Amino acid sequence: MADLSRRTLLAATCAAGFMGATRSWAAPSLVPKPLVFAHRGCSAQRPEHTLASYAKAIADGADFVEPDLVPTKDGVLVCRHESNIAETSDVADRPEFANRRRTLKIDGRDETGWFTTDFTLAELKTLRARERLATLRVHNTRYNGQFDIPTFEEMIDFVAADSAARGRVVGIIPEIKNSTHFHALGFDPEATFLRIIAAHSYTRFAPLEVQSFETTNLRHLKDAVKAVNPQARVMFLMGERGQTPPDLAAKGEKTTFGDLMKPEGLKEVRTYADVIGPSLTDLIPRDSQGAWTTPTTLIDDAHAAGLLVHAYTCRPENIFLPKQLRNADGDAARNIKGSLAEIRRYLDMGLDGFFTDDPAIGRKAVDRI
Repeated sequence: MADLSRRTLLAATCAAGFMGATRSWAAPSLVPKPLVFAHRGCSAQRPEHTLASYAKAIADGADFVEPDLVPTKDGVLVCRHESNIAETSDVADRPEFANRRRTLKIDGRDETGWFTTDFTLAELKTLRARERLATLRVHNTRYNGQFDIPTFEEMIDFVAADSAARGRVVGIIPEIKNSTHFHALGFDPEATFLRIIAAHSYTRFAPLEVQSFETTNLRHLKDAVKAVNPQARVMFLMGERGQTPPDLAAKGEKTTFGDLMKPEGLKEVRTYADVIGPSLTDLIPRDSQGAWTTPTTLIDDAHAAGLLVHAYTCRPENIFLPKQLRNADGDAARNIKGSLAEIRRYLDMGLDGFFTDDPAIGRKAVDRI
């Protein structure tokens, strides 16, 4: 189980943040239980970033739900994992948009498809959402075509309404995607984000944690977000250890995510973030066969620097689990026992929160502590 230092750190952070919520809602517990973050909603059971996915996540006990945010051509923030909507909408079947398919360089990589920045919100609203992992999550394909692409504001209103109906505050943990790329195209997603959270009562008092894989925007956002919502936290997401954050790469800098995972790097991260978001394999690496190897000290090192650790992403299917926890039911099988064992291993290391595609399993793992 987590040690006293970790409990003290988390309790202090919770107390500093959640004490600001003075509404007549059911306040989040100050008991330092790890937090369950619904990754793109309940994406294991519903197509990601749809209101149905968010609804299922809340019903299944998520503490926070996650909208990834990208802009439309007219600057509206919508909930998609990336600007390329080829895999998560029916745009490829729409002949009126066939000529908008193109190749675009995002964070140094070429991507081909259809991009939100080439569509107005009105045009985007004519599209319907689809399951991204259609061959793995075949059960989700029955929802194809049922839902549209929600805006960030629609998502906030939905979470606020569902929270009011349940009498339970549900946090929002938005990720601002590809900041350097969108700024190069003339957008300012951070300014739009700040205007939106300031305009909505719910995001001024409910638990809020903003994420980015970049450092420049987090340095700007840290104080600005907390001026709107004093309990808000800022999370620095961490990519592959050998990669450089996109904003630093654009400046010609060589600092890698791996450098920032070292004790001295973590001290620097603490100047602009409250939380780090590493991948699960940064906590326990895997070998070429997908088997767990020796755990790292990243959680302890982050705690020593005054940072919380919220890792990504726990998924219930065999193919995503470490080899030691897979069963014989096939790659696509939903392995609840294995998923629970995986989550509890990370929690025993002192993890403060985790993203999961299946919040019901995450809730069960946490409630057993």
